[in-house]
Formats: sequence, C-alpha cells, structure tokens
Amino acid sequence: MKRKSIYWIYWILALCGLLLATSLFSLCTGSVGIPLKKILEVIFTGKGTTEYSIIFNVRLPRIILGFAIGGALALSGVILQGMFRNPLVEPYTLGISGGAALGVCLNIIFRLYQTFTVSTLPLFGFLGALLVILLVYFLSIKKGILKITELLLTGVMISFISSSLIMLIMAVSRAEDLHGIIFWIMGSLEEPNLILIKLALLISTIGLIISYLFWKDLNAFLLGEEEALHLGINTERTKRLLFILSSFLTGCSVSVAGIIGFVGLVVPHFIRMFVGTDHRILLISAFLSGASFLIFCDTLARIIISPLELPVGVVTGILGGSIFIYVLSKKQIILGGK
Repeated sequence: MKRKSIYWIYWILALCGLLLATSLFSLCTGSVGIPLKKILEVIFTGKGTTEYSIIFNVRLPRIILGFAIGGALALSGVILQGMFRNPLVEPYTLGISGGAALGVCLNIIFRLYQTFTVSTLPLFGFLGALLVILLVYFLSIKKGILKITELLLTGVMISFISSSLIMLIMAVSRAEDLHGIIFWIMGSLEEPNLILIKLALLISTIGLIISYLFWKDLNAFLLGEEEALHLGINTERTKRLLFILSSFLTGCSVSVAGIIGFVGLVVPHFIRMFVGTDHRILLISAFLSGASFLIFCDTLARIIISPLELPVGVVTGILGGSIFIYVLSKKQIILGGK
C-alpha cells in the first residue's frame, strides 16, 4: 500500500509539472512572443506595458479558464464512464451540451444579448443545460429507481433533437447571427468576464472535492451495480448524486466556453492506461490532465493561423480524435482492468 501511495504521489507531481509547463508555454506563446525569462520581470516591474496587458488581460485569464473547463470536463467524463461502465460515454452524451447550445442559439436569434448584456449568453446556456438535466432525469427515473440504460438512451435522443433544432435555427438565421452561433458551438476560451472565469474555477474545484466523497462508490460500480449493492453501496442515491454532479459540471462548462469536444472522452481513457482504474488517483489525474490538454489545445488554436484564431473545439476534436485512435490501436481501452 505504501509503495502504491508513493507511485501515486509521483504521478500527481508529474502531472502538476506538466500543467505548469503547459501554462508557461501558453503565457510565452502567441502573436506576440514573450520570453520566459522576461515574464517575471514583466509581472513585478512591467505594469502598464504592452506585455503586462497581454499576460494579465489576455493569456492568464484563458489559462485559468482552460484549467477550470478542461478539469471539469475530464472529471465529468471519469464519473460518467465509471457510473455507466461504458467507454463511449462522455459529458455530452446525455444531451447537456445540446440543451446549452440551443439556449444560446435562441438568445442570439432573438438578440436578447443586445437588449440586455452579453453575459446573458452563458446564462441562457446554463438554463438550457439545466432544462435538459431535469428532463433526462425525470424521464429516466421509474418508481424511485434511476434506470442507467434509459438515462443514456434518453440523453442521446435529446441530443439528436437539440442538434436538429439548432440546424433549423441556423438555416433560418441571418448571416451575422449564424457566425455567432457557429463560433460559440465550436467552443472558445475567449471570455472577458472575470466573474464567470472565477465562478468556473470555483465550481470545478468544488466538483473535484465533492467527487472524492464517491471514490469508493465508483470503484464498487466497476464490479457492476449488483456487486456494488452487495458491498453496501446505496446505488440509487449514488447514481442520482453522481448524475447531478457530472451534469452540473458539464452544464457550467458548456455555458461559459461553448461545446469543447473530446476532453471528457479521451483524457479519462488516456490517463487510465497509466495510473489504473482506482478512482483515488484517477479523479485528480484526469482533472490535471484535462486542464493541461485544454490549455495546450487553446495555445495551438491561437498560433496555428496567427494572427487569426481557431475555435479551440476544432483543435481538441482533431488532436483528441487522433490520440484516441492511436490509443485504441495500441492498447485496449479499459474500465475495470488491464
């Protein structure tokens, strides 16, 4: 046990180091390059300079938001894959992203963001996600029992319905509205509202802490729902709470940053290959890895066609999909063991 704990500590330190390296790379890289040795000088003595403004007003907020969103999506993926015991389940499978996207689309076509403020976009995204969460939950619960299969199928169907409605809205939208809808759907970490960034960071951190209250339950679910029940796990209460937790993390992430795919699907698989399936190490490892992955992808999105910027969802889709295919071809994807 002591040897395993030391091994886990090494992995956590390594992932923290990777996160730090990725963040520093993101701070230094962009249309305006800032050498690493100059960053400390700018932070302490460069107030009012162009470099200071770039670091604190542009790059650092994106890094913080990437940490929060990437961590939350990867954590949600770990929870859902553990609960469903299905390697293809990801945070967006349950239709939450579709509901959030539909809420934002309705805001854009009715131009409510002009009548009120731009901050209503994430608000409508969250309300759309919340509506889907409630709908999926109440359609899937029968006589106090949350049916896992019905939960998954209902979520997939609602996702298809939402996608169809979004395409309908896009088909009848004006050109200026269409651009805003498409860019939001593809995801972006360009969020000027510091309150939303702080809120996303707070929610993802609290989500990580709460998830550790269920590590034993998630480990038991790997053996099957009946086995978990025999081990003394209150499976119905656990399923409800885990569904609410993962849905809330996903809904908040999508409402702030748009639809950023593959983080919640690829990262849990990839990190599970190295640290194993014990959720004591898997939860924190996936959170740190998801944060690093999204920050790195956002940096690539900023520099690939600089000075223009790609939506980060495009980069995560291409890079994440490539990694997933490579991992799948080299090693069997696992949930319960190697």
